[in-house]
Amino acid sequence: MHQDIKITRTANSRIDSLDFNNIPFGKIFTDHMFVVDYKDGQWVNPEILPLDMIPTHPGNLAWHYGQAIFEGMKASKSKAGNALLFRPEQHAIRLNESARRMCMPEIPAELFLDGLRKLVALDVAWIPPQEGSALYIRPLMYATDESIGVRQSDTYKFIIMCLPVGPYYNQPVKLKADEFYVRAVQGGVGEAKTAGNYAASLLPAKLAKEEGYDQIMWLDAIHHKFVQEVGTMNIFFVINNEVITPATDGAILKGITRACAIELLESKGITVVQRPISIDEVVLASQNGTLQEVFGTGTAAVVSPVSLIGYKEEKIELDPSKYTIAPMIKDTINKLRTQDVPDTFHWLEELV
Repeated sequence: MHQDIKITRTANSRIDSLDFNNIPFGKIFTDHMFVVDYKDGQWVNPEILPLDMIPTHPGNLAWHYGQAIFEGMKASKSKAGNALLFRPEQHAIRLNESARRMCMPEIPAELFLDGLRKLVALDVAWIPPQEGSALYIRPLMYATDESIGVRQSDTYKFIIMCLPVGPYYNQPVKLKADEFYVRAVQGGVGEAKTAGNYAASLLPAKLAKEEGYDQIMWLDAIHHKFVQEVGTMNIFFVINNEVITPATDGAILKGITRACAIELLESKGITVVQRPISIDEVVLASQNGTLQEVFGTGTAAVVSPVSLIGYKEEKIELDPSKYTIAPMIKDTINKLRTQDVPDTFHWLEELV
């Protein structure tokens, strides 16, 4: 599919108001957005235009029945000053996997990537140069039918917007392994990056924060025993020199940073075991001294070391200053994004 993308540039850029040394995460948007509509069985009228409000009918199906999906991506800046996209094709694939699960139309990868490239190239000046900062990219799709009734929409809107961001987590994180609330179950929508998954996580996360934790570490919905993922990240454990991460079984998001971490470790001869891991195994490893590292991976956080896991009466304390694997992954991915190490994995795409 090839469609010409109409581009309308803003007459009043806000770039001069941005303090690159003080960027709150998720609060500041760039000048433009990419928008395309789905009507009569096809995607039509793709355009890039100044970021603005979008009028929405109160009967919008997405508001009532939750047909909304999104992605999280990042762009950095090359040595030549051009935008660098990180594995954009994988995000196009995952977005469409979410669309299929939520009974929404797939967007052709060519259209997704064309709009993405043109938008980021247009707003390249918004990419922060500071280490650990980036241009966060948020593609999303939602239903737009104006009616009430439980059914899939016939019309949809797809948008890409961009936000300059600083580091997501500046400090090691503290996790609570929750015994009551659950995130997902096989056959559900845990593998989809859909808005409702995050809405359902808000109360448990709020309660965990009131206890002094940063995030929930979800356990499976059947046995309340097997670790799934963290609120904003996939999770890895290093036990007795073995790297373990929960297998993606349909209830766990297939993280792109997770996949990068696995590929990176395996390229260094470090085997990553993808299998069910119980919280009891983690507790035992802590008690016998074989639990060496716990860290999360995700687009926003990249890699976040874990300093504490709370489970029942147990408090598993870890010392991230002794970690070797987590900082190596984070340092390598960050240096790849700034071209300070060669991109031997071919994860980057430079927009010239």
